[in-house]
Amino acid sequence: MLSACASMITEGLAGDLQKGIANQEDPAIVRAGAPAYMLIIDGNIQSNPDDRAMLMAGARLYNTYASVFVKDTGRARLLSARARDYARRAFCLDRAERCRVDQDSFDRFVAVINKTGKGDIDVLYTYATAWAGWVLANREDWNAIADLPKIEAMMERIVALDDEYEGGQAHVYLGILQARLPPGMGGKPEQGRAHFEQAIKLSAGRNLIAKVEMARWYARLVFDRELHDRLLNEVIKANPQEPGLTLSNVLAQQQARQLLESATEYF
Repeated sequence: MLSACASMITEGLAGDLQKGIANQEDPAIVRAGAPAYMLIIDGNIQSNPDDRAMLMAGARLYNTYASVFVKDTGRARLLSARARDYARRAFCLDRAERCRVDQDSFDRFVAVINKTGKGDIDVLYTYATAWAGWVLANREDWNAIADLPKIEAMMERIVALDDEYEGGQAHVYLGILQARLPPGMGGKPEQGRAHFEQAIKLSAGRNLIAKVEMARWYARLVFDRELHDRLLNEVIKANPQEPGLTLSNVLAQQQARQLLESATEYF
């Protein structure tokens, strides 16, 4: 009984923490306050290493903090590695075949991922995004870059399970993955554009980071200045407050301004 109550309390804390961060309109508050919560989560995980809610909360918080607020490469690698480890452990719980899946061949990996169901979508998304954050922090390491097809397979599975999950955010990741290279180097920019457009559609345009990433990865790749500037100006003019997306939208507006400032030099 006591263990069940404790589990409910930690799940409530983890959920409230994620909501509080997602709905925060001042990134400076998150930057300043997140480390304290990271320590609390670390302590909870050390005491309860199989607490899925805490593992997922830790993975998401460490990933967000490392990806958004940490500029030092060494620190970003360290923190993103912890995010990925927490997510991997959460994904592994109660499923032995998942525990070393990241080291499996691609075909074996896809076979395991394709066994996941809708009940797995939260932990699958957490693992995929934490892994993507780790690759970003290690982007100069070709061994890390080689993991991208596995991350893409996870995002495709999420889309197959629930196209609208997290406002279509998996489509944003797929858009980046497919538009990051020109066709001559194996990229699929038009498929990437379709994913970005689907993410925008599913969120009714309220997921502003989808427009920013479409401008950054697709419009710049195909040298479409008109599309680039239109998307970014739409982001800047939008109201960033949206349940579950406010922090992301505020950060998207900051990035939109930076991309516009560099547009003349780029194009």
